[in-house]
Amino acid sequence: MNRGARRGGSGPIGRAYGGGMSSIPAVPVFTAATAPGALPVLGHGLRLLRGPVGFLSSLHEHGDLVAVRLGPTTAQVPCHPALLAQVLEDDRLFDKGGVFYDRARDVAGNGLVTCPHRDHRRQRRLVQSAFRRPQLAHHAGAVRAEVDAAAADWRPGLVVDAFPLFYGIALRTLARTLYSTAIDAELATGVERAFDTVLNGLFRQMFLPAPVRRLPLPANLRYRRALAYLHAATRQLVAAHRSGEAGGDGDLLSALLAAADEDEGGAGGAGLSDAEVHDQVVTLLAAGTETVAATLTWTLWRLSLHPAAAEQVRAELDAVLPHGRAPRPEDLPRLAAVDRVVSETLRLHPPGWLFTRITTAPTELAGRPLPTGSTLVFSPAAVSRHPAAHRSPAVFDPDRWRPERVTPAARQGFLPFGTGARKCVGDLFARAECTLVLAALLSRWRLVPEPGADLRPVPLATVLRPRRLRLRLRLVER
Repeated sequence: MNRGARRGGSGPIGRAYGGGMSSIPAVPVFTAATAPGALPVLGHGLRLLRGPVGFLSSLHEHGDLVAVRLGPTTAQVPCHPALLAQVLEDDRLFDKGGVFYDRARDVAGNGLVTCPHRDHRRQRRLVQSAFRRPQLAHHAGAVRAEVDAAAADWRPGLVVDAFPLFYGIALRTLARTLYSTAIDAELATGVERAFDTVLNGLFRQMFLPAPVRRLPLPANLRYRRALAYLHAATRQLVAAHRSGEAGGDGDLLSALLAAADEDEGGAGGAGLSDAEVHDQVVTLLAAGTETVAATLTWTLWRLSLHPAAAEQVRAELDAVLPHGRAPRPEDLPRLAAVDRVVSETLRLHPPGWLFTRITTAPTELAGRPLPTGSTLVFSPAAVSRHPAAHRSPAVFDPDRWRPERVTPAARQGFLPFGTGARKCVGDLFARAECTLVLAALLSRWRLVPEPGADLRPVPLATVLRPRRLRLRLRLVER
């Protein structure tokens, strides 16, 4: 047993869904166990692939820290929210690493999400400076333009496929936010196709042994070609912005380059090189497309099952957006019901379903000795379903995010954007985008799921998303 589990610090926590480590409830003792049912050679890998969230969510029944076997590797899974908080608080001891980040670095290089602790503080400071209010306003304008374009030909009775719809909106919004008018239509289409191939292949590459990844199999060749195109296109865009050939007013790429240049001329800081800017751009593309699309898809499905929550949203939109006018950034504080629905969807369906950490020194967790190089695996979806985080954790209840109902344990178990020093730099952008897209569409349309939806997660997808959800369009009656 862990003698003297660490207690959380004290201090203010911002928004109701904030991810700070303050006011953490104390847990005096944690237990360690080993998951039963490992198969020869495969270990628990087959159970993980067949039902990742169900398998990982079940592990807390065995202990707070549970050892699982994934092929030849034994990984430790922190199941209790407070135990996972200890891990995520200390990003020096529990650094980013393991098979997930090894494959992710093939895509995003040494970007903000994938870089080790030694590089993170400097990168975070420079990249954070690009996420300021002018960029948020620019992003909101891009959201509005892409939603309007996607819905331009809609008519009552039309059936749309939810995830491809939202993936297209998210990717084109992010491209417009990153590059402004500097990217032409042909290049934008090429980047979209390449990134679709890369994201769909990332987890397959993660689970393939190295000798198989090197074989000239069709899937491997498609993945390599798409990755090469994506990197070449990004280098081209960075070089064009750096030279002034394709300046974008208010876009994120220009802000990243400006932040690097300002730091270069400041007191004692090296700016981002073109290679580093390239890695940040690819990181933002990876983190801001499928994640947003999956969240919007799950949100509409959840609203279709919960009429009371849907009615709260409709009433709020009628009040804030009379006659279905387009939402603006200044409307966001008044869209509290929409925000609560997004929070609850993110709690139950956080896009990232599996992350890894590597110990950089010998340590002990839940009384279990961990040597240097030990692999830890955690799932935000599993932690958010832990009974220590919420009452009735399986129930969809947006009102649990009303300020008066939010508890420190609930904040601690809410990890769709991570927490602490490694919290997602674009979390406010992502939340704003989800809220604005939902407000823009639901103020004018009802999107009703068609029969035959398949809500099983796509196997080996980068994010947890349903296999099929089709929506029939109906005009909002006024």
